[in-house]
Amino acid sequence: MWQILIAGAISLTVAILLTPILIKVFSRQGFGQEIRVEGPQSHQTKRGTPSMGGVAIITALVAGYFGAHLVGFIVHGTGPRASGMLVLGLAVALGIVGFLDDFIKIRKHRNLGLNKTAKSVGQFIAAILFGVLVIQFRNDAGDAPASTNLSYVRDILAISMGSIVFVVFCWLVVAAWSNAVNFTDGLDGLAAGSMAMVLGTYVLVALWQYDNACVGGSAAVGNPGCYHVRDPLDLALLAVAGGGACLGFLWWNAAPAKIFMGDTGSLALGGLLAGLSITTRTELLAVVLGALFVAEIVSVVIQIAFFRTTGRRVFRMAPFHHHFELGGWAETTVIIRFWLLTAIACALGLSLFYGEFIAASG
Repeated sequence: MWQILIAGAISLTVAILLTPILIKVFSRQGFGQEIRVEGPQSHQTKRGTPSMGGVAIITALVAGYFGAHLVGFIVHGTGPRASGMLVLGLAVALGIVGFLDDFIKIRKHRNLGLNKTAKSVGQFIAAILFGVLVIQFRNDAGDAPASTNLSYVRDILAISMGSIVFVVFCWLVVAAWSNAVNFTDGLDGLAAGSMAMVLGTYVLVALWQYDNACVGGSAAVGNPGCYHVRDPLDLALLAVAGGGACLGFLWWNAAPAKIFMGDTGSLALGGLLAGLSITTRTELLAVVLGALFVAEIVSVVIQIAFFRTTGRRVFRMAPFHHHFELGGWAETTVIIRFWLLTAIACALGLSLFYGEFIAASG
């Protein structure tokens, strides 16, 4: 359990120390953010702020995860597990897609990087590889990191998708979460702060699953509410490393932001959330925990669909955090209130998770 603290400490430290270095390097190279002309006018002052800060988040995530496992190997002779490695691989792969998008934006001095097709193809390849591998790496007991059943806080046995449908489902989940976090990353610290809370919640979820695992859990004996989740402790390590990376980056990304995470960070974090939801078998619960991200992407879908149908807009601007800005709310007011909504969603999600455990345990 002490590895949890080590993973969080390493990722937090790396993010806090590496981010200012990136700020200096990117500023010297002129790697500044381009701002949408049609966006809130207050955002025009952010033009030129260093972007691609997601490099620090990914580096801290990897360092925290492997650093904790290095100590674990020295002390106990144990190493990374398939579940954590696959989710980490998904996050890094999507981070590479985001990095290419950010780099093109910076080199061509425009707000658009990869075209929609290229970005979608990158997300598709990463998601399909993850979907295929996550049901193939079986341990000696025959358990894979994920199941082909739809899950709420555990598998819904009545809804089995089969391997092919499951892989397609993985693609939809990964695309949805990575784009949702990407849309949310429009205000200083909004995505990083919200994601830190969601990942912190997943640390608690995974630790509870570890302590109540059907095999080896301290509370599993005679407990019908035990969890059939493979490598929950490894997933907790990954979640705490991601949360520490977000908090360390937030130190420099909070308003007024000195650096933006860019698509490098937002796509990677969305992939991390998607992977954790699939491997902890909480895909539907994740919708509650990440309610803010869901609301952001839904606002974009509604805006586009309504405008194409009627020629009118539902929101002043989408994603809908800009709607409140254009309505007169200060940026920091929107951020803090959205953080509060995320905290409420996480508390509600944890309540649902624990309530289900009590009901299942009789």
